[in-house]
Amino acid sequence: MREADRRTALGSVWLRDEPEPTRNRLSRDDIVATAIRVLDRDGLDAFSMRAMAAELGTAATSALYWRIATKDDLLELIVDTVLADALVETAGDWREQVTGVLMTAYQALSEHPWAAQLLPTHAGLGPNYQALTDRVQDILTTAGFKATHLDSAVSALIHYLLGSAVADSAWLSVVRRSGLNEPHWASKSANRMGVDPTHLTAYLNPNSPAGPQARFTSGLRVILVGLRPRQIF
Repeated sequence: MREADRRTALGSVWLRDEPEPTRNRLSRDDIVATAIRVLDRDGLDAFSMRAMAAELGTAATSALYWRIATKDDLLELIVDTVLADALVETAGDWREQVTGVLMTAYQALSEHPWAAQLLPTHAGLGPNYQALTDRVQDILTTAGFKATHLDSAVSALIHYLLGSAVADSAWLSVVRRSGLNEPHWASKSANRMGVDPTHLTAYLNPNSPAGPQARFTSGLRVILVGLRPRQIF
């Protein structure tokens, strides 16, 4: 197998060995941190390995391609790094603990909206994603959830987190492409959408009682109220 093929086999960076160290001091973590900074500044549409090479400088370009074979590999690493912020210890009963974990994860994704855009295609195999899922599963297991009921509860909660983050990011992406701020976009778009401009502005405003974070919190509460441990084997 060619070296290039070996380094992209199995379709995920998490299913391959990390390249051997080189003389260049630039580490994989350095590259990922730079990529997050570039994405926060320029957005996902403008992101490329060429842009990364330009950001790192000519001397670091070879290290970039040695340590990370493809753009998809880099994006997988980035998404998982963002999710690391969700690995927090929480207190209270099991519902309060789950709320703390998922709210922290949602906040991390909200701070980097481009990461939510990548969730459908570049998440799932990374260690932080797995640790997030395991954390929710551990909380529910301790609460008495078992077997298929446990699996279903974990899936419902994780899928709610990911779906909410993706949907909210999609709204923000449309607004950003317009070049307008959220209130201005809402005032110009509401009539075309058949909604009230004030309501649309509030819907997009993260600090509004009707905004994304408030909706996520409310929806999570509904799901948690409906979940109960029960004996299924």
